[in-house]
Amino acid sequence: MKISIINGPNLNLLGKREPEIYGSLTFEEYFNSLKEKFPQIEFTYYQSNVEGELINKIQEFGFTYDGIILNAGAYTHTSIGIGDAVKGISTPVVEVHISNTFSRESFRHQSYISGNAKGVILGFGMRSYELAIQSFL
Repeated sequence: MKISIINGPNLNLLGKREPEIYGSLTFEEYFNSLKEKFPQIEFTYYQSNVEGELINKIQEFGFTYDGIILNAGAYTHTSIGIGDAVKGISTPVVEVHISNTFSRESFRHQSYISGNAKGVILGFGMRSYELAIQSFL
């Protein structure tokens, strides 16, 4: 099984950025623990702060992978292009968020991805990614 995790803007700052919301673990540290916990899965990980690069990766993995876990960060609430990319591929996508976006600012209540995703998992911290992985098993 091949699963790609794609993270959007500012998620490269995990471990430093707002630890009261996002925790103190870097994503790379967490990613290594996922690979150990799920050795039967071939993982790829990609992070970018650039919208078009995220779309390119979604399209690259969107016809050959078994699943994509997408945390588009702030682009979730602004990018019709990322939503269209998810809609245009055959690989199922699970949208994840570390925080509960509905307990935050009102602009974070809108997602251009959710309607095209297999499902949405939010508010469980970094464990949101693990729950998404389990949805593909």
